[in-house]
Amino acid sequence: MVTLPRYVLITPARNEAQFIELTLQSVVAQTVQPVKWVIVSDGSTDGTDDIVGRYAAEYPWIELVRMPERRERHFAGKVHAFQAGYARVTDIEYEVIASLDGDISFEEDYFVFLLHKLAEDGSLGLVGTPFQEDATPIYDYRFVNIEHVSGACQVFRRQCFEDIGGYVPVKGGCIDHIAVLTARMKGWRTRTFPEKVCLHHRTMGTAQSGVLSARFKNGAKDYAIGNHPLWEIFRAAYQMTKPPYVMGGFLLGLGYTWSMLRGLQRPVSAELVAFQRREQMERLRRFLTGRKTPHPQRLAAS
Repeated sequence: MVTLPRYVLITPARNEAQFIELTLQSVVAQTVQPVKWVIVSDGSTDGTDDIVGRYAAEYPWIELVRMPERRERHFAGKVHAFQAGYARVTDIEYEVIASLDGDISFEEDYFVFLLHKLAEDGSLGLVGTPFQEDATPIYDYRFVNIEHVSGACQVFRRQCFEDIGGYVPVKGGCIDHIAVLTARMKGWRTRTFPEKVCLHHRTMGTAQSGVLSARFKNGAKDYAIGNHPLWEIFRAAYQMTKPPYVMGGFLLGLGYTWSMLRGLQRPVSAELVAFQRREQMERLRRFLTGRKTPHPQRLAAS
């Protein structure tokens, strides 16, 4: 019988009153609950604190941490909030740590499923599942790397999280993507398991802007983390076939091209860029030649 590792959760939450109770209900219903769940209210002003406070009063393993209000909403702030939560679990014994968004929900065996995956394969450092928004289908794995793990819920083996040095506070975003790439570069396997899904109740990238603006920003993020130009062309073309049709893919490519022409400095190392581009070119070759994706193996930096 497999012994499941103990786990802790950290949720940075900024003005999540609309959805966070769905997340709270999902976690308290888990068949195996976390040792600790730290929810960091990142300057929330919409009642998030009151909702979390009610649950924290009932469940002693839930802790609410309040951070000062700040005007600007950016991804570096999310990392700082996560770090504040991380500081609250340093003296706790656990083997798995998860970053959990405050606007998702999932089935009661969600974490048991992922904990089993980590317990059964010591080479796995980071696992997760696809997310689904509204009635849209989940990922098309011809184009989405099954080794990428969505930032909606990233479940790390503790040693893996420590090896990558935690999340990088990049204002423009991609903090989850950088974490996944760094984990693989450090020699850990990362994997999304499509047998389960979590429901994401806010469209990704639209917390501050509309869908079209989000596509442009996503293109800029793709440039920032070093996507290969050829890869980005295929990515933009594919996105043109998804809502918002044509314009979504066009703006994605425009965001990438605009950032490239401006010569913006990337927040990641040249080593990480080279590692990612090697992966992307190999995946593109497999796609164009019709070769099947091999069984995921532990990747080395070389």
